[in-house]
Amino acid sequence: MRSTILDGKLVAKEIENNVRERVYDYEDNYDDSITLATIIVGDNKASKTYVKMKSKACRRVGIRTREYSLPEFTTEGLITLIQMLNEDPEINGILIQHPLPKTIDEQKCFDVIATEKDVDGLSSHSFGKMSFKEESFGAATPKGIINILDFYNIKLEGKKVCVVGRSQILGKPMALMLLNRDATVTVCHSKTKNLKDEIKSSDIVIAALGKPEYIKKDWLKEGVILIDAGYNYVNGKSVGDAENPEGIASFYTPVPGGVGPVTIATLLENTITAAEKQKELIQTKEIKGKQYIKGEVK
Repeated sequence: MRSTILDGKLVAKEIENNVRERVYDYEDNYDDSITLATIIVGDNKASKTYVKMKSKACRRVGIRTREYSLPEFTTEGLITLIQMLNEDPEINGILIQHPLPKTIDEQKCFDVIATEKDVDGLSSHSFGKMSFKEESFGAATPKGIINILDFYNIKLEGKKVCVVGRSQILGKPMALMLLNRDATVTVCHSKTKNLKDEIKSSDIVIAALGKPEYIKKDWLKEGVILIDAGYNYVNGKSVGDAENPEGIASFYTPVPGGVGPVTIATLLENTITAAEKQKELIQTKEIKGKQYIKGEVK
């Protein structure tokens, strides 16, 4: 079978072009700029690399960044910083680079981010809204995967999808997004029995477990669509969470160059959307305020 590569760089380029046009329109309409605040806690080299990549992407589309790199911090201190950024009118989006040190209550910090600035969609409130199919910011990686599938016109309705991984930032929100698209979803994890059989029976497999080449090529059924969200270094080489499925999969994302670039582009997309909605909210409040003063609102 001839396999088709799902080119994440191509998808990311289209998203970035669209975001750049929206940023220009925003600046023209409001005479204002857009700023994303990024927070790193600790000395994780991979986290620093990811934030540099995100900041570089922001510059490409005209979004400013305000970066906070904190060698050591407490949960209370981080919450105080987030609350300050929530109240700062110059900040349109807040990104906490994960993972955080184990000494910090990660979810408690995510949940403090104001809903309208939660551009990585990791708060409990954002997740809850998504579960009810309400408008919310989707976590950047799973939403990026949806963007890839949409770009290549891959339909999800009625498809059997196996999500391998159940993390708060990928596996769980991914499953919800797929359910919202009418897919039949199985979430597998370290305690799943007969994992190979679950994968073998699936039309689409999403690898998101963080273990290099854990999913073997012969576990996949012929014609499967494989989305590999893993990124691992083995002997100086970047590999995904699954073995290369060339010749077995009908479509698959490469590592690197697949999900990664689209995750970053999706974060930019969420940030411009956040900025636009914040301006709309301000205008709505101003209109209602004027109506109230005129006695039009009782």
